Amino acid sequence: MAAKDLYEKDFYAILGVEKNAEAAAIKKVYRKLARDLHPDANKGDAKLEERFKEVSEAYDILSDPKKRAEYDEARALFARGGFRQPQGGQGGGYGGGFQGNPQDMFGGGDINDMLSGLFGNRQRGPRKGQDLQTETTISFRDSITGVQISLRVNGNTVKANIPAGIEDGKRIILKGKGGAGQPGAPAGDLYIEIHVTPHPIFTRKGDNLSLTLPITFAEAALGGDVEVPTLSGELVKVRLAAGTANGRTLRVKGHGLAKKSGGQGDLFVTVEVAVPQRLDAKERELIEQFQTLTAHVDLRADFVAKAKE
Repeated sequence: MAAKDLYEKDFYAILGVEKNAEAAAIKKVYRKLARDLHPDANKGDAKLEERFKEVSEAYDILSDPKKRAEYDEARALFARGGFRQPQGGQGGGYGGGFQGNPQDMFGGGDINDMLSGLFGNRQRGPRKGQDLQTETTISFRDSITGVQISLRVNGNTVKANIPAGIEDGKRIILKGKGGAGQPGAPAGDLYIEIHVTPHPIFTRKGDNLSLTLPITFAEAALGGDVEVPTLSGELVKVRLAAGTANGRTLRVKGHGLAKKSGGQGDLFVTVEVAVPQRLDAKERELIEQFQTLTAHVDLRADFVAKAKE
């Protein structure tokens, strides 16, 4: 199929999104369509398989800002009647009221170069196979250590090595693992979007890890050493200062993730003072005594005054 034919396709209509749709909205629509139309879920349905290919092709263009901009530019030119073959080699045959050299419409660049860059030079020779899109979900720990997975794509089993440290939402590319090309042409590529299951304790930001650590009122008030779990399973001791406030964040150096440049990220520990849900008679008595001893302290005096400002 010629690049011109592809430009004439309305990829926005294929995905069912508005032309001004944001990248996140396009991604959301594509993911739903890809799940519903995936060949593994619709075995033997040629129409849905073709629809899946169209959706994948549309997303491949619209998910890439550069490709999308070039596509939109060319679509606008077609809307003005552009890209018709010139009469006698003159630029006036390009339509839309444009006179002169058609290359000028693209900053002096070559139109064929632009078409080739966007669609892999589909105008010449056997056509490369269709690029395919799929997605998979891995555990938080596997995203840190790396893992090999197997996927079913178009009825075939494909193995993929997920690199250590990959983040949620990133994509990897398997060259030549997409659709088969025409005789003499290479196969397309397979794009795999990676989703990472949240960890029950740890969250990640770059090379650093974070967690919220419950502590008792006594530990917060009196201070002392508390043990903090790390992703490796090791427990490290962290010292709390007397009077540690709820929500304070402490930094534990070197207990984050391995950095590509060498060294380790850090672990950030946010303390959360746990309030007892049940008290026995003795505990209640002691807390009431504490309340009596601190009755002269008005924590909310300044707070109330500021509310009146």
